[in-house]
Amino acid sequence: MNPVKILQFGEGNFLRCFIDWMVQKMNDAAGFDGAVRIVQPIGDDLSLASRALNARGGFYHTCLRGVADGGQVEIIEENHAVVDVLSAAKDWAAVEETARLDSLRFVVSNTTEAGIEYRRGADTFPSKVARLLSARFAAGKPGLVFIPCELIERNGDALKDCVLKHVSDMGDAALAAWIESECVFCSTLVDRIVAGRPDPESAVRYAERLGEADDALVCGEPFHFFVVQVPVVDGKPFDLESELPLARAGVNVVYTPDMTPYRTRKVRFLNGAHTATIPQGILDGFEEVAQLVADPKFNAHFRRILFEEIFPTVDLPEAEKRAYAESVLERFANPFAHHKLLSIALNSVSKWKVRVLPTVLDYKRKFGRLPPALWGSLDSLIRFYRERPDLVNDSPEVVAFFKTNPAREQILANAEFWGMDLNTL
Repeated sequence: MNPVKILQFGEGNFLRCFIDWMVQKMNDAAGFDGAVRIVQPIGDDLSLASRALNARGGFYHTCLRGVADGGQVEIIEENHAVVDVLSAAKDWAAVEETARLDSLRFVVSNTTEAGIEYRRGADTFPSKVARLLSARFAAGKPGLVFIPCELIERNGDALKDCVLKHVSDMGDAALAAWIESECVFCSTLVDRIVAGRPDPESAVRYAERLGEADDALVCGEPFHFFVVQVPVVDGKPFDLESELPLARAGVNVVYTPDMTPYRTRKVRFLNGAHTATIPQGILDGFEEVAQLVADPKFNAHFRRILFEEIFPTVDLPEAEKRAYAESVLERFANPFAHHKLLSIALNSVSKWKVRVLPTVLDYKRKFGRLPPALWGSLDSLIRFYRERPDLVNDSPEVVAFFKTNPAREQILANAEFWGMDLNTL
């Protein structure tokens, strides 16, 4: 068994099909020879997936299926990178014992976007990190490298800030100084669509193929992209690759001092195209993204959004943008993903503000007019919230606002939604 080099907060499908999949690649092809111990950060009892992993000794399969290079692929691989899953609520002593291991070097996380926040006195993910760092510091061990995967901007900086606030609450100046000098916090951008468990028909087929029913098997798309914004340490960029040989293992990774262009590319092309299209798709009776791509009207709509409206607002080389935009369409067409429109429609108001509005504003600044398809997507969103409240899943404040049956001008004027009065556009 390889030594535990990575402590992972988050037992969900995404990390197992992204980071843990990469760890297996590094063990196979780059001599990393490391293992992952997972911590389930919330819940008193382990989830079904966590219990399944423990019952299997951490062994599970990943299934990468989708469209690549114009054809369908379906690749099932073994993963032996995970040791076990601990419960933060019931196994904290074991978590701290792991924090004291000489072999431990990295902490990975995906605790949802709401996971990285500071709440004084609350048992949050950052407060847990402060406690485990306190245990490691007291044991006289070296610092750790943090690689958060939560989908917030500059997630590494945000995590470090929250952790140091909790350390300040603890009144431990020595610990704070050690974190500043010995620990490294990287910001990241992650990109892979992970469907999770296979559909029942596929599950039966995979069980026959593997000779066993793997209740921990996780499905994702073949495409993956990992951007790591490395901080400057001792006057030079931190050399993550020398310790975590992602590129050497064949992982599609980019190390950069500024991940902003890549984040803009992903949020605008992939997430923005979703958010600008899904409400109308639901209104027209579609259920999955692949169905929209197969429909001539929506396929043309996607292409107009991607290549005519988003494309000129992203500051990256033309060939790189075009290749990424084409890959987005290919990924949307994945017949295995079963990517539900209603799941993407969650919190569409805040998503439109983050994923679509910046493109609208940049396009208007550049061309002096509004992008027709993207701006029109706001009307589709409003119609969805008005006409199908039974399907809307948003914050109580947003739902309550639309229940008042506001006029379109009132909706556009709601700066709490958009950060500005959209009537001015």
